[in-house]
Amino acid sequence: MKFIFSTCLLLLQAWALGQNISPVDYVNPLMGTQSKPSLSNGNTYPAVGLPWGMNIWTPQTGKMGDGWAYTYDADKIKGFKQTHQPSPWMNDYGAFAIMPGVGKVKFKEDERASWFSHKAEVTTPYFYSVYLADINVTTEFTPTERASYFKFDFPKTDSAYIVVDALNKGSYIRILPKERKIIGYTTKYSTGKYDNFKNYFVVQFDKDFELTKTWKDDKLVNDQLEITSDHTGAVVGFKLKNKETVYAKVASSFISFEQAELNLKREIGTRNFEQVKTEAKNIWNKTLGKIEVKGGTDQQMRTFYSSLYRTLFFPQKLYEVDAQNKIKHWSPYNGKIVDGRMFAGTGFWDTFRALYPFLNLVYPSINVEMQEGLANAYKEGGFLPEWSSPGYSDIMIGNNSASVVADAYIKGLRGYDTEALWQAVKHGANNEGPIEAVGRAGVKYYNELGYVPYDVKINENAARTLEYAYDDFSIYQLGKALGKPASEIDIYKKRAYNYKNVFDKETSLMRGKNKDGNFQKPFNPFKWGDAFTEGNSWHYTWSVFQDIDGLAELMGGKKKFEAKLDEVFSLPPVFDNSYYGGVIHEIREMQIMNMGQYAHGNQPIQHMIYLYNYSGAPYKTQYWARQVMNKLYHATPDGYCGDEDNGQTSAWYIFSALGFYPVTPATDQYVLGAPLFKEATIHLENGKKIEIKAPENNSENLYVKSLNVNQQPYSKNWLSHKELMKGAVLDFKMDNKPNKERGSQEKDFPYSMSKEESNK
Repeated sequence: MKFIFSTCLLLLQAWALGQNISPVDYVNPLMGTQSKPSLSNGNTYPAVGLPWGMNIWTPQTGKMGDGWAYTYDADKIKGFKQTHQPSPWMNDYGAFAIMPGVGKVKFKEDERASWFSHKAEVTTPYFYSVYLADINVTTEFTPTERASYFKFDFPKTDSAYIVVDALNKGSYIRILPKERKIIGYTTKYSTGKYDNFKNYFVVQFDKDFELTKTWKDDKLVNDQLEITSDHTGAVVGFKLKNKETVYAKVASSFISFEQAELNLKREIGTRNFEQVKTEAKNIWNKTLGKIEVKGGTDQQMRTFYSSLYRTLFFPQKLYEVDAQNKIKHWSPYNGKIVDGRMFAGTGFWDTFRALYPFLNLVYPSINVEMQEGLANAYKEGGFLPEWSSPGYSDIMIGNNSASVVADAYIKGLRGYDTEALWQAVKHGANNEGPIEAVGRAGVKYYNELGYVPYDVKINENAARTLEYAYDDFSIYQLGKALGKPASEIDIYKKRAYNYKNVFDKETSLMRGKNKDGNFQKPFNPFKWGDAFTEGNSWHYTWSVFQDIDGLAELMGGKKKFEAKLDEVFSLPPVFDNSYYGGVIHEIREMQIMNMGQYAHGNQPIQHMIYLYNYSGAPYKTQYWARQVMNKLYHATPDGYCGDEDNGQTSAWYIFSALGFYPVTPATDQYVLGAPLFKEATIHLENGKKIEIKAPENNSENLYVKSLNVNQQPYSKNWLSHKELMKGAVLDFKMDNKPNKERGSQEKDFPYSMSKEESNK
């Protein structure tokens, strides 16, 4: 097992001082950083920031503009970057970097790069420190939501300097020597097309400048303190008589220089480095401490809190508070400065599944803000985003904003413009958007035929059909909850059954269908892409979140359904990559995990393990969920089995470790698995607690023998969100043998739409 120096050092320090280990001490921000384009072990970077803060800071080992900003196997650091990057595939926007130097001025990133070692690196969510060997300088920083405090420990030298790199694709820099300040902006972004996009920044130093230089593209400019070009930057130098520390306070704004200054004053002001660091640590402990777990191994504790940390960044706040204490934001949807909240940096194709349901359970107040931001996005842009980075991004499929909106309201969130969001989800469901990934591509075919055809040049058509059908279910559920008339919402109930139109009874799998009603030929269920999205038919067949009972009936009943689930794990990990013309990383990750066709490294199949609860075999869910947690998650640089994806893959682990999972967002239910720890407590925002007790839990006792809820025997395979929010005690009796009787009766199965209809 890999031993992560910085995390273990913090734990050892806590033990040595006789202190209780706090949640943040278990977090390893390097989890998932040993990644590359051909193989993702998370595709993460060490994110140093505050929960949902506007900015994140990270050491930069990759080249400017490379999505792989930091990789664990790298040798050199090129700078310390303010980032808003949700994933390497989406890349960054509004980034700029800072880097110290000694001796001859080196401002180009490859020339200024310094060797470093993980042995001399401390990485936490609230603080980062590293020794830069080539210049004998230790750099540290600690964050606030919109600012950061840097500390550079220099040796005695008359040629210490700091580089501020505003990056390329349009930037501005200005040195203000009398104020010991550098200001600038960057217009660099990666996806979309934006008017009036600038990330304004201010860097305030604590020492006078002995050297001032700017640069333009790749040349130093000696006699200009202000410069605009494709790529600009500044160098300020200091003469240090002894070993000295240079401090720099950094803040930014998407609104103006004045707002950046205000953010700096508000969030750091006159506080010193240690005060800012202590407050950041306290915020992390408070946020992580909403869930307490006990009775696991050290590895399980570290994996749990490292995963929880990853669920608390995206989407990021894009809003700021002006001098009159009004909440404002720069809008990526119309380019204007607008009142109200805005968030950016998440893909609903990933996160509707578990991340947003997780927020609705544990952190609902932040999702109230996010729902306000979604309403504003619709008002400013005419559609809800499906991938925001920071605005409409043309990637992935589906109309899953409907699920995100519906689940929040159904789970009890209020205090935002629900009518605007109701209009937004209806509009998105019935129109193509300004780009393919917004609204519904193929909507006319879908609404007329009940599916998106395979042969009309709309890619990933079967996957779109399945996701649109679930999204229609979400709209129907939201409409019911809002009290909308049947004349308005029944069409969405009808469309929620459209999944049946791409089910092939010959193979009992989902399959592309041509416009004439015939299934596409030839058909290879192991073919990735084509009719599906980053997966194959074996992965997408289970994407009937709203009606698993109906899917089982199509397959010939519960026993055949269960056998089909079993096949996912018993089949070999073979694949057909002809659609892509090569092995994409998601394929490789499935292949090497040795779990058959189960591809946990990507989202479409992540809920599938919990579907055994619908066939009367919950013990198989308990077994496979534990296998995935044990095999595919570790608090190490290679700790994920695919892209972490904005908190979704981590949220799967958190839910599963607690013992339940939201198979069907936009309903009240969580489907049961089995807890990982002997004890867990969720401190709800309403002051209530959910206590999860499983004292016999260990590596062998992974099966649920019995469950009591609030001291009453409980046979159902699901839990009610509404009841959990009242406070609950879940007493699990664990065993090393499966209890094949518990949860085997139809009356105990979770929600399915067709079952609900038949019971009326």
